Amino acid sequence: MKDLKHIIEFEDLLQEAYNSYVRRGKEEGLRALGYTCYFMPEVLLDLPGCFSVRLRAPRSGSPDMATYYMSNRTCLYGRCLLERALEGGFNFLDAQMATETCTVTCRFQEHLQLMDIIQNPDFFCEFTDVPFKKNENSIDHYEKQLRAHVLDKLEEHFGIDTSDEALLTAIREHNEVCRLIREIGSYRKLDRPTITGTEFSIIQLVTQVCPKHLIIDQLREIAEDLKTREPDEKPAYKCKVVLTGSEEDDPYFVQLIEECGALVVADRHCYGSIPGREDIIVGENETPLRAIARHYLETSMCPRFMEQHTMRERKKYLADVAKEYKADGIIICQMKFCEYWSYERTIDTLIMPRDYGIPVCSIEKEYVNNAVGQLRTRFQAFVESLEIKKIQGGAAK
Repeated sequence: MKDLKHIIEFEDLLQEAYNSYVRRGKEEGLRALGYTCYFMPEVLLDLPGCFSVRLRAPRSGSPDMATYYMSNRTCLYGRCLLERALEGGFNFLDAQMATETCTVTCRFQEHLQLMDIIQNPDFFCEFTDVPFKKNENSIDHYEKQLRAHVLDKLEEHFGIDTSDEALLTAIREHNEVCRLIREIGSYRKLDRPTITGTEFSIIQLVTQVCPKHLIIDQLREIAEDLKTREPDEKPAYKCKVVLTGSEEDDPYFVQLIEECGALVVADRHCYGSIPGREDIIVGENETPLRAIARHYLETSMCPRFMEQHTMRERKKYLADVAKEYKADGIIICQMKFCEYWSYERTIDTLIMPRDYGIPVCSIEKEYVNNAVGQLRTRFQAFVESLEIKKIQGGAAK
């Protein structure tokens, strides 16, 4: 397939947290607000006068300094973020909007709050408590938390307009980005997809780490480009898979999977678009903040929600995604030492083949991907098993 417009530029933006578009946003006088979790609504951090940056630590090595503070038995993602902060890589941040969700990222953000790491005189770190259930009481609590620990703090520290009108403006702009990402991602549903998982991963990540007003025109051009993009005459892949699991912000990991013959057609992980790029709908007689709180609680597929009916809903959701995107199997990846996703991966590995007949490849990996050879072997074996299943299915007919 011909190269997509802007894909090389977007790939370059992902090489640094403080990329050229973040620099431009800062030069425009906007406040850069960091976050790590879906439960910190990025739409609130994209209010007029500021922009959201979902934190990553690209091209990380061994996080020796962070390991001293956090031990070597914690998730490498959190340690790499702390290492990058200690190196000065996040000094552009004006605030870190933290959530009490993932234990290790909480520890990373507590270090930002308690230590003089971020060399920015305006910097502050604020924590928001997130409920463990999806009900009206939870939405009430979450809404109050977002008001007290996000909106009030942004107004207090930076004079950000947090009125309903400003929130509605942010929602409209957020929904436009979501619409474009859904349109771009829809080409993965085709019998012969015209966008690769690697390309989509790059595009989705850029929308999370750059000021959105600086990339919206490029997104529109990419969406237009895909309308006429033709698939390769002979596909380079042998099967299609859904990638699900914990935090995954490395397009080169997706590229590794695709080099082994499996086209990644859906991204059901923490930094993915399913869910994550749905429109926020403000209901009748509903305030914008209430709509945001409801949206992020109800759409989340995080394994923090451990009620039996919620867990079953997640399995059904994953099976429906695999069917919608015509996937032959699912790759479940869990970051080493990730408590929530270790449970989820174990359960999915049993439930998806047994109850839904969907083959699964179950992987535990590190944030710094040093085991490429082992992963390549696992993925190639999984692809071969899916090919054999296809052949056997054809013979049975």
